[in-house]
Amino acid sequence: MGRAAAARVTRKSPSLYLSGFSPGTFQMRRALARFALLLPIVATPALAAEANLEDGKVKVYTCTGCHGIPNYKNVYPHYSVPKIHNQNYAYIVSALTSYKNGERSHPTMRAQGESMTEQDIIDIATYLSQPAPAEAAGAR
Repeated sequence: MGRAAAARVTRKSPSLYLSGFSPGTFQMRRALARFALLLPIVATPALAAEANLEDGKVKVYTCTGCHGIPNYKNVYPHYSVPKIHNQNYAYIVSALTSYKNGERSHPTMRAQGESMTEQDIIDIATYLSQPAPAEAAGAR
């Protein structure tokens, strides 16, 4: 391969070099960004296909003791307990899995998470990603 051919093969946009990216780094970052964008689209339907909405409704009953009370404040640490109905499915799976694995440290939620199976988490996330029953009834 001659010099001219080698220059054509390796030549990339000068703006990439000016911004500190080499061609390999740029391609890797672009590939990772595409993967990160596609993962929720690809993974969520696969997980949701195994989900059981009715089982989720039964399993989430214990959650309403704190999360179902409007303006409820946690005793320790003291803060408002978040609303969990109509929450993002992937966020609920991530949060409950983090509690289960000990990556999040709230004592009550960690105890709840440690008792859950992966199927429990999927069922609960499927149910909670729906509007709350009162919200659904009010929308009619």
